[in-house]
Amino acid sequence: MTTDRLLKVMVTSHRIALIPGDGIGQEVLPPACAVLDAVGGRHGIEFAYDSFDWSCERYVAKGAMMPDDGLDQIRHHDAILLGAVGWPGVPDHISLWGLLIPIRRQFRQYVNRRPITILEGVPGPLADARNVDFVVVRENVEGEYSEIGGRLNRGFPDEMAVQEAVFTRPGVERILDYAFTLAGQRRGNLVSATKSNGIVHTMPFWDELTAEQAIHHPGVNWRQEHIDALVAKIVLHPEDFDVIVGSNLFGDILSDLAAAVAGGIGIAPAANLNPEREYPSMFEPVHGSAPDIAGQGIANPLGAIWSASMMLDHLGHPEAAREVFDSFAHVLATTSARTRDLGGTASTEEFTAQVLDTIGGARLPAGTGTVRSS
Repeated sequence: MTTDRLLKVMVTSHRIALIPGDGIGQEVLPPACAVLDAVGGRHGIEFAYDSFDWSCERYVAKGAMMPDDGLDQIRHHDAILLGAVGWPGVPDHISLWGLLIPIRRQFRQYVNRRPITILEGVPGPLADARNVDFVVVRENVEGEYSEIGGRLNRGFPDEMAVQEAVFTRPGVERILDYAFTLAGQRRGNLVSATKSNGIVHTMPFWDELTAEQAIHHPGVNWRQEHIDALVAKIVLHPEDFDVIVGSNLFGDILSDLAAAVAGGIGIAPAANLNPEREYPSMFEPVHGSAPDIAGQGIANPLGAIWSASMMLDHLGHPEAAREVFDSFAHVLATTSARTRDLGGTASTEEFTAQVLDTIGGARLPAGTGTVRSS
């Protein structure tokens, strides 16, 4: 068999659903795709992309963030890569509940995984922070972000609102099992975020299930911390943490706080995982759509590129994923290429070109600053 024929046989193909969304989401996905294609060429991986115009712009035009059969359109893709959603004039609860939450819940993406690492060359708010490398594991589909509740007596002096938190045994057990297992694969330390001294039903339930799960993971050292004390400790001693697990609300807050400690949410990635792989998982930078800088070519693509690296790992290509991570880490550590949010002057395209040069791939073609939706 010829070498060319052998390479064709060995190529692995993946179909990726792209949801650029709004604002800079449309500007950071092309760099991520360019990096995927570059590293894929080195590792025998091919990517096919289907782009969807689901966004606040679509909501304004058609009254819905995505079509009624949207989830069916992407159900059989290997993964989903999201840019960002949100735009002035469209309330955040519409963009969230009209797109992101349906995807997370219908595709059982019950793990939100957020790596927190201080990269060499990235300025952060803590002058002496170093050796920071931990993961926030957030329960992603139930907990405090529930649809159960309502409003009463609207417009009257006794107007009220009720919001119910939902913690199920299967839902809590599976996120705790994931977090304990991850800690066992890392440095063997886990912290559970709680507030059982003030929240008298759901948090004691969470604590009880944490203790039960710990029995199945005897190699992991664990403790629980009240959320208010925990956020202070992350700021004071971020290097002390390995894996932190929290409910939907606590995990959401902790992950953004931790990302700020590492240099800002502009560089932070996230994975919304269906660990059983029955449905596609979704990967996204955690920055917003940033309307104030959209269209200027200055958005930081690092969060999207890092998210693409996490997607590679989930798809079974850990070596390629590590190469992407090492490439942008090398650029930050050895060059002056920085976008404005990191104190530099590089454009989105210029920073991406540096990463591609490090990988050995082609530069991002001129004029590909946005993903065009079909």
